[in-house]
Amino acid sequence: MKQRPKSRTDLKIIDETADYIVVDKPPFLLTHPTKPTDQPTLLSELRKLLAFEIANAGQVSIINRLDRETSGLVLVAKTSAAARKFGLLMQEQRVQKEYLALVWGWPAWKSKLVDAPLHRKGKHEPSAIWLKQAIHNAGAPAQTHFHVKRRFTRSPAVAAVADRGPGPAAPAPTKNHFAIVRAIPLTGRTHQIRVHLSSLGYPIVGDKIYGPDERLYLEFIETGWTEKLGRQLLLPRHALHSARMAIDGIGDWISNLPEDLAGFLGDPL
Repeated sequence: MKQRPKSRTDLKIIDETADYIVVDKPPFLLTHPTKPTDQPTLLSELRKLLAFEIANAGQVSIINRLDRETSGLVLVAKTSAAARKFGLLMQEQRVQKEYLALVWGWPAWKSKLVDAPLHRKGKHEPSAIWLKQAIHNAGAPAQTHFHVKRRFTRSPAVAAVADRGPGPAAPAPTKNHFAIVRAIPLTGRTHQIRVHLSSLGYPIVGDKIYGPDERLYLEFIETGWTEKLGRQLLLPRHALHSARMAIDGIGDWISNLPEDLAGFLGDPL
């Protein structure tokens, strides 16, 4: 396989064949454009990276879409035949995906399966955030398996989280306890891992929507990232990373925690 040039968004190539490419997406990079703009997206960077293939009847088909703030592995088909094959494998739930999440608190359990359907919250109750999801019986089936990899502390203790919203998702204000949780989604619903962890009372660090208070997301939209938000959220993005992807007979790919999340970890207990 020929040497690829380094992308200006620091895309790391994990694996590549004539049919597909697996890349490591950095945080804060949109997967697809949401409006006309010159802002880089994963799609635009891939089109530049695969310009030769596209010019020779190839294509760029992103198989697993990640949220803007989520980092990690993305599988991309380079031909229409590969896109159809991977799309079918996704529908049949034969693409195994594992994520690592840094969460508030120390879960009392080692492993847990959450089986809770998800629906857009605004369809059932007022919500200032259109895309926000919630557990609701009318929603689509959603299952996630969680496993606690490590519990850790940060020193000095993190500042109290002010202005907490109600409900179990809000972390205790003076705790400096955190955990690394492996999340294996058995379905692929919007914000599934984030909603399920929040419902357990262990929201992801830095999550503006499902963390301490959804108003922090609205504040961020209004003001951008500020020191005040930093004191409340601790990280400028939700600490979720696509760490492993595997397809039987095709490949098994791994991505380590990026620097921003690895740097957040304290001494393991």
